[in-house]
Amino acid sequence: MAKTDARVAPRRAIQPAGAALVLLFLLAACSSGAASAPELGALPRDARGAAAVGGPAGGDAASGSSTTTGTAEISAERRIVKTGEITIRVPNVANALASVRAAALQMGGYIGGSQAGTLDDSATLTLRIPAARFDDALAALHELDGKVLVEATREEDVTASIVDLTARIDNLEASESQYRALLARAEKIDDVLNVQSRLDDVRGQIEQLKGQLKSVSGQADLATLTVTLTPDAQPVQKASAGWDPGATASQALAALVDIGKGLASVVIWFAIVWLPILLVLAIIGLIVLRGLLEVRRRMPATPGSDAPMS
Repeated sequence: MAKTDARVAPRRAIQPAGAALVLLFLLAACSSGAASAPELGALPRDARGAAAVGGPAGGDAASGSSTTTGTAEISAERRIVKTGEITIRVPNVANALASVRAAALQMGGYIGGSQAGTLDDSATLTLRIPAARFDDALAALHELDGKVLVEATREEDVTASIVDLTARIDNLEASESQYRALLARAEKIDDVLNVQSRLDDVRGQIEQLKGQLKSVSGQADLATLTVTLTPDAQPVQKASAGWDPGATASQALAALVDIGKGLASVVIWFAIVWLPILLVLAIIGLIVLRGLLEVRRRMPATPGSDAPMS
């Protein structure tokens, strides 16, 4: 019994030592996991997503975009792009041109472009006026001394486009901030170059979208109205407008040429076709006539035909 107790005692001593080793291993594993977790959690969630290509950051940005777009669509003011064309016949183009310029400046607009010739030629102006004064500009043009010949207006709602561009710019600017934070914390040259490349790409997209937003917003802020002024013709000009001496002379000459061609055609047909036929018919007629005369001459005279009448 003494020997058995001596063998059991070492085994009982080994069991606490093994348990202590297992406990130390578990503690070491937990400490290493805890040390690595703060390193990942130290960065914002969006920054971690931006650091990985095709990571979950794209999904978060998309959901953020839809939320921002939906909120902006509810609160955004409608933006309308207004354009129009109008043609007016006026007695004096120069006076009407000055009146249109003055009206555009009075409404807070400007002349985007103009094309004018002499007093007898038409003039075309492109007016850029505040969208809120578009109807007022049309009314002022109708009050000019003249007659409106053509008028056309168009309206296009660009609210959704502006909201979408604004939301995309906001998301890209948020990504830009995350990339700048990553760039400040990067230590390796490869990491710095990679983040800088992505940062430049995002910055280029932001500038491009801002340019589109500025263009669309500018079109919505200032309406475009194209005005064409045509001169009113005088009575003498109206009477002579439909007569062209040169065209009349050309038409008369053309008629004379047609008559000459017709006569020449008749002569050619007569000389080639009818003249030979008529000659043949004349020869045949002469032969027949001569034959008849010869037959009559040879016929004997009837008795008593030469007797004198009593």
